[in-house]
Amino acid sequence: MAEPQLAPEVFDRAIVAIALTAGAEHRLAYRNEAFQELFGPRSLGVPVGELFAGPEQEGVVRTLDLVLADGSARQVTTPAVLDGAGDTDHRHFVYSCSPVSSRHGPGVLIAAIDTTEQVHSTQDAERLSAERLHALERYEALITAVSQLVWVARPDRSMTELVSGWERLTGHPWRDTMDSAWLELVHPRDREGLLEQWTHASAGEPSKFEHTYRLRFASGEYRHITARVVPVVRDGELVEWIGATSDVEDRWRTRQRERLLAASVVVTESSRPEDAFAAVAELVVPDLTDACTVFLLSARQSTGRPDETIGTRIASAARAGLPPLPALREQTFRLGPTALRAVAERTPVLLTFPPGEVPAGVVPAESARWLAEAHATSLTLLPLVVDGTTAVLAAAATCQDGPPPGAEDVELLRDVLQRAQSALGRTLELQRTRQVALVLQRAMLTDPPTVPGTGITARYQPGNRAAEVGGDWYDAFLLPGGRLALTIGDVSGHDLTAATTMGQLRAMLRSLAYNLTDDQTPADVLTALDRAAEGLGVGTFATAVHLHLTRTGPGWRTDWSNAGHPPPLLLPATGEPRFLTAAEADVPLCVAPDRQRHTHRAELDPGDTLLLYTDGLIEVPGEDLTTGLDRLLAAARHARGGSLDDLCDHLLAQVPDTRDDIALLAFRAVRPSGGRT
Repeated sequence: MAEPQLAPEVFDRAIVAIALTAGAEHRLAYRNEAFQELFGPRSLGVPVGELFAGPEQEGVVRTLDLVLADGSARQVTTPAVLDGAGDTDHRHFVYSCSPVSSRHGPGVLIAAIDTTEQVHSTQDAERLSAERLHALERYEALITAVSQLVWVARPDRSMTELVSGWERLTGHPWRDTMDSAWLELVHPRDREGLLEQWTHASAGEPSKFEHTYRLRFASGEYRHITARVVPVVRDGELVEWIGATSDVEDRWRTRQRERLLAASVVVTESSRPEDAFAAVAELVVPDLTDACTVFLLSARQSTGRPDETIGTRIASAARAGLPPLPALREQTFRLGPTALRAVAERTPVLLTFPPGEVPAGVVPAESARWLAEAHATSLTLLPLVVDGTTAVLAAAATCQDGPPPGAEDVELLRDVLQRAQSALGRTLELQRTRQVALVLQRAMLTDPPTVPGTGITARYQPGNRAAEVGGDWYDAFLLPGGRLALTIGDVSGHDLTAATTMGQLRAMLRSLAYNLTDDQTPADVLTALDRAAEGLGVGTFATAVHLHLTRTGPGWRTDWSNAGHPPPLLLPATGEPRFLTAAEADVPLCVAPDRQRHTHRAELDPGDTLLLYTDGLIEVPGEDLTTGLDRLLAAARHARGGSLDDLCDHLLAQVPDTRDDIALLAFRAVRPSGGRT
């Protein structure tokens, strides 16, 4: 791209003396009326050193040399004195030199302000220096602007285009008033901010400002432009505003992309798939779209046909001022033809429609109702490819009076979303790993046996963190001789390794318990498991409670051993619930295999309930464990009169933090008359 060139004629009517030099000899290439009024007539094409005489001449030329050499602007705020060529009067002034490029080639733009009247006043010297410096700074801001067009706005809002370009940019003739018709070319979302900038800059002492907003170009698309505006004040009164407008779309998109990609670090740190996708949606709202919803795609399990693709809404974000978004409730829908086309072709699809009239099958019914309420006028479907598969469909909406996105908007939106594919891929991989582990766990966690005169209910609830499928397990099976064995356990770790280790320990414990003699205790089973795990290299830190239940007439006796696990909870049919604890706690598994373990005994009357559980039911990060045990005790006391299914449902519903897995195993000795189980 060619370097932008300054058109010096913009300064013809400026109240500050402006001159332009060209080349290393600093030949005068331009001077405005104020310059000639200050210094007298000066011939173009002559080196500045020859146009002025006097001892200060060398200092000015030296300043021009420095500016041209290193490209840095310089200010001289100590009043300089030059004798005009052919004049007898001494003129005092301060000046600024800025490097520029014009049709005359590289050069220097000089802005000078006359200080002759005030320079002899010691009292005014400090004030004068500050005022002149301020004025020079304002003009430097204008001089260094890369301009598409330059204009003047007066206090009465009348406007004059000094350097043409408005009609070329917008396709509309220049308007001499900043009225509603002028503002119609500004993006609806940016009008209020632009007016606020003008109001703020005009309040009190007028101040320069720079503001970026979107303007509708002749192509019909909006592009970002920057207006740099400086006030011209004379005798304390605002005379006019001088503005330089630049097309900064390419620079804006580059910076925006960098900012959004930097912000995507949040996505890579998200552990739950919902959090990761929510972070992506929030990144693009409101800068790139009014609302964004993300759907996770999957084929219907019954057929696997491509036209049976299902989308699950897992994240949504919307800008302020729109209706509240519908709650996320694992909402699913079958993709319609338009959405399927976007997914199959892996190409964005832009839909425009009358306000609120969303085509059927593009989004779920609940989302369509929200879009109607938000007066949506366009919807962009963006398929995201992760690991070679179109795994995600994002829907970006324009609402209310916003125009539909242009081609570059869609490209940037897709780019930002697709750039997050590595983070999304990691999240999806974690989710796939989690699903594998869940299938494995559910395959190993078999249903409890049916035992006459008892009720047995088991539950497994995975945590809601994508990567954290844990090693929680339960087991219930009949031993030779009629005893019932119950086990609850938890392997340390939250990944596929923990789940597979859990399966190994569970199978080993089952085998050891089944093959022990009648006189061997639960402590013997856990001791044998501990030694086998160490010998076979299966060992990892784990906790467990193992019980043997023996029928004693209408009731049951339980013998139990606890390897560092939360204590079982006994809920009597009548009386206060209590935890089954021991004076001496045994260590967890895979810690000290040769250390002695202990068996304890408790009696269960008809109607009593015994509850085994893992720590996910009671532990909350940052909370004392006693608080969780007390919460469990109160919840169990409240629900113990219902069935075992109702009891388990109630206990799970009371958990304030569901990030960890939970396993539950409930046993009830049925009353002789029947009773609820």
